[in-house]
Amino acid sequence: MWQAIRRWFDPRELRSVGSTPDYRFSLANERTFLAWLRTGLALVAGGLAAAQFLPPLPLAHLREAIAIALLVLGATVAIRAVDHWARTERAIRLGEELPASRFPAILALAVAVGALLLVIVVLVRGL
Repeated sequence: MWQAIRRWFDPRELRSVGSTPDYRFSLANERTFLAWLRTGLALVAGGLAAAQFLPPLPLAHLREAIAIALLVLGATVAIRAVDHWARTERAIRLGEELPASRFPAILALAVAVGALLLVIVVLVRGL
């Protein structure tokens, strides 16, 4: 695990394996990484907005729970983004199959479930 984390911060180690790929593949991998970071930042912004601007909700500490869930999810996305970028870059350099990931599906389900729960809260509050 620590070796994988070390790769995030040491570009020389990453470049020491395999051969230099077509730069377009590395740039596409970087764009994907940046898209994931934007997603993480949006979740963090949503968590801060929930903490600051949501009115008190019917259930005790629900507003705080929503904010914390969004903040944790945003942090998870950011960490997952850099790990996936490093693993993908390594696979590209080695000519291996790109790493598969269930994370996009898990993230999509988490966002959908969160949205549905918020719909329920809005409907209950409106009654």
